[in-house]
Amino acid sequence: MRTAPEPMSGAAPGARSANRKTALVLLSIAIVFFVGIISTKFMGGGVTGIGVMGTVVLLFLVVAIGRNLRSKR
Repeated sequence: MRTAPEPMSGAAPGARSANRKTALVLLSIAIVFFVGIISTKFMGGGVTGIGVMGTVVLLFLVVAIGRNLRSKR
């Protein structure tokens, strides 16, 4: 019978923080997509709503990638 592996207490303390940051970025991307798509349904114009949504997502990704590149320097 297999048991669950015990968490390693001293291994890579920065890995947990990096995993949380990555999870937060992915969660925020998902929220932006869902809220954006739902709001485009209420705004009416499908083409305009999708255009605005695409612009918002593009800007969000540029900011997220820029922050990641800046932090590595």
